[in-house]
Amino acid sequence: MPLLPTVSTIFIVVSAILVAIGWVLIAKNKIEEHRKVMIAGAISALLFFIVYVSRTAIVGNTSFGGPDSIKIYYTIFLIFHIFLATVGAVFGITTLNLAFKRKIPKHRKIGPVTSVIWFCTAVTGVVVYLLLYIIYDGGTTTSMLRAIFGH
Repeated sequence: MPLLPTVSTIFIVVSAILVAIGWVLIAKNKIEEHRKVMIAGAISALLFFIVYVSRTAIVGNTSFGGPDSIKIYYTIFLIFHIFLATVGAVFGITTLNLAFKRKIPKHRKIGPVTSVIWFCTAVTGVVVYLLLYIIYDGGTTTSMLRAIFGH
């Protein structure tokens, strides 16, 4: 198992678990515990992002190494995951911002939507990880910096 993709995937799974715990806590009206767990979930998601972007910039992205007959399905699934991750990140930042600004009625409306998007993002992210590194051997890895600067 490759180290950095495994670490980043663990961070996103931990983030989703913490969001689920936060959801249970707020349902039990444990506001302070909810706040702490959700901040920890956001930090875990940020750590995922830092590891992912660093790896992408320095090491590169791994292409799909599975059979050509399913590559199109993987690509469509990956695009769906990237879309979910982008929407989830925007919703997450917005939801956190509303909470920190104490705009609780709006936070309560958008929070459950954000959580569902984030759970779907985490699940699809794990599937992408499994397809790239566990189920199939990864394809070639090209550094973004090498691609840009030609080294």
